[in-house]
Amino acid sequence: MIRRISSTLFSLLLLVSAGQLQAQEKTLSLPDALNYALKASQDARKARLEIEAGRYKTEEVKSRALPQISATGSLNYNPILQLTALPGELAGQPGQTLLVAFGQKWNSGASVSLSQNLFDQSVLTGLKAAKSTQEFYRINAQLTEEQLIEQVANAYYQILVERHKIGVLDTTLSNTKRVQNIIQGQYENGLAKQIDVDRIKVSIANLQTQKQQLLNAVTLRENQLKYAMGMPIQDTIRLPEMDFSRIQPGELAIRDTVNVSARTEYRLLQQQEQLLKYQKEAYKSEYYPSLSLSGNYGYQGLGNEFPLFKGAPAVNWFDYASIGLSLKIPLFNGFATRSRVRQADVELRKLKEDMDQTTLGLNLQHENARTQLKNSIIILNNQEENVLLAQKVFDNTRNNYNNGLAPLTDLLDAETSLTEANNNRSAALLDYKLAEIQLIKAKGNLKSLLNN
Repeated sequence: MIRRISSTLFSLLLLVSAGQLQAQEKTLSLPDALNYALKASQDARKARLEIEAGRYKTEEVKSRALPQISATGSLNYNPILQLTALPGELAGQPGQTLLVAFGQKWNSGASVSLSQNLFDQSVLTGLKAAKSTQEFYRINAQLTEEQLIEQVANAYYQILVERHKIGVLDTTLSNTKRVQNIIQGQYENGLAKQIDVDRIKVSIANLQTQKQQLLNAVTLRENQLKYAMGMPIQDTIRLPEMDFSRIQPGELAIRDTVNVSARTEYRLLQQQEQLLKYQKEAYKSEYYPSLSLSGNYGYQGLGNEFPLFKGAPAVNWFDYASIGLSLKIPLFNGFATRSRVRQADVELRKLKEDMDQTTLGLNLQHENARTQLKNSIIILNNQEENVLLAQKVFDNTRNNYNNGLAPLTDLLDAETSLTEANNNRSAALLDYKLAEIQLIKAKGNLKSLLNN
């Protein structure tokens, strides 16, 4: 009875474990992988945190334009009062020095102070710069997302192509094993030689080795994809089979151009330029006067006894208040402000060079992507024709071999050529998809992959 219960519990545990493993397996289309990455990737989350931090920085700058209020309290005990020397004439004792203690043993007080900037050009400039900084973080987060989309999409297609190669090898292995069975039968009937049996075994062993290498490469690429997506490495993913025959390379427009100003990289530099301009304005604001309002109200108690909760005559309580305006006019600071303004101007000119270089780089990227895509289309079309030709050669050679008109070496060579042609087509497909992604990136449309 106990053994039956234990067996039942063990079976239930196996079912639960199997259910958990099944639940962890994720089927991912390309949009699924990209959307998962945008939510789970640490880089994407950090970029969103920078946007949040930008909001708090804006609030921090805004605080400089709001009233600053503080309260203070104090309680002091003077066990030994300081003596002050006075001339004796004040007390009718000419020619003598009198030492008199001033003050009280206990001194307590509480006060509230307020200050308000009425005019400070640096505060006004800081408010504008804070809003621009927030926009800078937003654009930077967008750039991070685009880089993540490119990385994940490239890894995704690499896995699909590697799996396609495994499929090609599986087909080749299946065909080769059928040939092996035929040769084995011929050998047993004295119609084939031992060397033919050995050759076919070597061919199968080589194909199995290639398949194992591809399986290992797929596992590594899947782990890299999960890492890029921010997915737990121990999770299992399954990518839907892709019908490569449906990939129909399209012709590019001859006068296809790119709008550099719409690229996120360039927009980020434009926002950085705006921030540098505000920095220059902030330095210039040091030339402006500043005006502030201040106010103070306090309540103080003096006496020779502990002052709290006691009144006159033991402790004398009184209040006081003050209101004032403070005007600060900068006159001369050793040309420090002028130096900072000129430094900011140099930074702006350096950034302008960066923007010009980025413009050239983005145009280069676009033209290279177009050239690479055109080249990939040509190679892909050639490889498609090559696969058809290699298949035809293999079919004819196999037929001739079955009829005793061709040696085994010709059949194995034809099979190797067919496998190589299929793998070359797979590589051409990958190059085409990667070039396509680069062209989409060059046009600033990477997020369109989220809906493909």
